Amino acid sequence: MLTLLVAVFVLAYLAIAFEHPLKVNKSASALLGAGLLWTIYALATGDHQLVGEQLNESLATTAQIVFFLMGAMTIVEVVDAHHGFEVITSRIKTTKQSSLIWLIGLVTFFLSAVLDNLTTTIVMISLVKKLLDNHEDRLFFAGMIVIAANAGGAWSPIGDVTTTMLWIGGQITALAIIKGVFIPSAINLLIPLIVVSFMLKGREVVAPQKSACASNGVHTSDFEKKFMFCMGIGILISVPIFKTVTHLPPFMGILFGLGVLWLVGELLHSNKDDQYKEPLTLVRALKQIDMSSIVFFIGILLAVATLEHTHVLGNLATWLNQTVGRLDLIVTLIGMASAVVDNVPLVAASMGMYSMANHPPDSFLWEFMAYAAGTGGSMLIIGSAAGVAAMGLEKIDFFWYVRKISWLALLGYFAGIAAYILQFKLLH
Repeated sequence: MLTLLVAVFVLAYLAIAFEHPLKVNKSASALLGAGLLWTIYALATGDHQLVGEQLNESLATTAQIVFFLMGAMTIVEVVDAHHGFEVITSRIKTTKQSSLIWLIGLVTFFLSAVLDNLTTTIVMISLVKKLLDNHEDRLFFAGMIVIAANAGGAWSPIGDVTTTMLWIGGQITALAIIKGVFIPSAINLLIPLIVVSFMLKGREVVAPQKSACASNGVHTSDFEKKFMFCMGIGILISVPIFKTVTHLPPFMGILFGLGVLWLVGELLHSNKDDQYKEPLTLVRALKQIDMSSIVFFIGILLAVATLEHTHVLGNLATWLNQTVGRLDLIVTLIGMASAVVDNVPLVAASMGMYSMANHPPDSFLWEFMAYAAGTGGSMLIIGSAAGVAAMGLEKIDFFWYVRKISWLALLGYFAGIAAYILQFKLLH
């Protein structure tokens, strides 16, 4: 059964990668893969109660991410409908792409630590759409946003799902992870940024043409733009605080925030005629979000869940332990594997494999794991939640990313590893 499951997963993965040559939407491949994997697992196991419980457990995890994604995309869409991003875009005066990539990269890096890498990617890609007209240029910026968001998420306890898992599990503490992983994460971004700024030298920023058609005839006042921008960003930033105070999952915070934004929007436009109000409402924003990206998320997460429940990922971690032996090499390989398979089950398997007695909180293993699992996913477009979101928002081709961005992510990944190991040796 395990061989068949792995074979189906690989085929589904290849179908997603070859989306353009096959002319089959990646969401269809992901859903088909998930359906086949769970069907094979259910028929081969025979224990319907166990499979049902595991599917419910996976569905709960998937739903949390999907609800969060829907909420964040809707909030960004509402801010965009009010032309709220003009608050920032009107202040960006640089005419050189080499300067702009530094600005976008650094803002993404620090914003990702406060929000999380998924939300930050959605916000920053929406922002870049307002700054650059050429789609090929935007693709390059989207690739760098993925690297920056994952690097920024790795050094913050609330910036990445895997870092949050290790923080909640007690393997790392908030202050120690910031001190231990900030420099390697910064180098993970700075090396690709330096290379890309040389590649973009001499290229001008061409902003999209503003037209009445592009704004759908919607006119918002200066106050409405600034107010909805501050409301939207404020809600996104308050989600980690909500999670820390209430201990409720982030999706609850984003849905609560969405409710607040909906109410405020209704009150703000209560005196307007329906024809002027409708394009600015949450109802319209919900229709505008890219549902195919959300469906892709559901498919890929449920597909990976079967590998977790059948212990394929756990066996991989055990095999690495027995075959490789060296902790630094094992964690480096786990980080690279997280570019292919979701990093959440890989880290979960590692947390179960290594005891806290042998590896106490904030030890080399856990800090290095936070860095590797957080940044390793940047090497492939479907290796992280940020990458999957970017893929949907900018229609990024799998192989375009491999050709243009993967080598930059790989360069940053190993530069960060060298920085972490050197830093660890100097301090211990």
